[in-house]
Amino acid sequence: MSGWRRIISAAAVLCLAGPAAAAPPTPRELLTQASFGDRAREPALARVNAAAAQAEATLRTAPGDREAALMDAMAVCYRAKLAHSRADALLGRKLLEELIAREPRNAEAALALGAWHIGAVHGVGALIARAVLGARKQVGFDTLDRAVTLGGNKPLYTGVAGLLRLELDPADPRGRALVEMAARGEPSTQLDRILQRSAAAELVPLRAGDGARAQALASDLLPFGKLPH
Repeated sequence: MSGWRRIISAAAVLCLAGPAAAAPPTPRELLTQASFGDRAREPALARVNAAAAQAEATLRTAPGDREAALMDAMAVCYRAKLAHSRADALLGRKLLEELIAREPRNAEAALALGAWHIGAVHGVGALIARAVLGARKQVGFDTLDRAVTLGGNKPLYTGVAGLLRLELDPADPRGRALVEMAARGEPSTQLDRILQRSAAAELVPLRAGDGARAQALASDLLPFGKLPH
């Protein structure tokens, strides 16, 4: 068979085989879709569980995998929120703290841990959050500020930190300053772009002096804010 015939035959085989299967979504992609895209609890929880399973499978063969450790911790925290699980909430915090102990300059882990504290306070109130989960508002604020510094003021960090503060108190000047930073920032990732758009939206009621709307919108713009309240 001539060289050209071999090439044509190979091409025909590839065409008959059909398009290559798309790569499955990564744990990060699954968590991004669940937290910012899904509008119902069931598909969001299914994606979170799939992300956790993938990350944990990676950790079984590569215990030092940095991305897998972070995604596993975040998936557990997200599952705690969606399933209202105290056990998962405590486990998620433990995994994040262990990750930060190994990597004290991990900005995403710091952001997740800060969000864990503030999310707990917002969810059940400061007294119950402290008594039942050990969550503290000031620890959350301090950890979020550390994440902003470590993250180089990228919109992901300033946006999440600002929205969490404004969800608690729409008159928080630090929250507004962080959201303004996020809106002006230079995005470099999909999450940066999502949070930059969210920050720009949040500034509309803030600049109009509508605190109630700003507070409600902050909740809608944070992870899982599209789910029915």
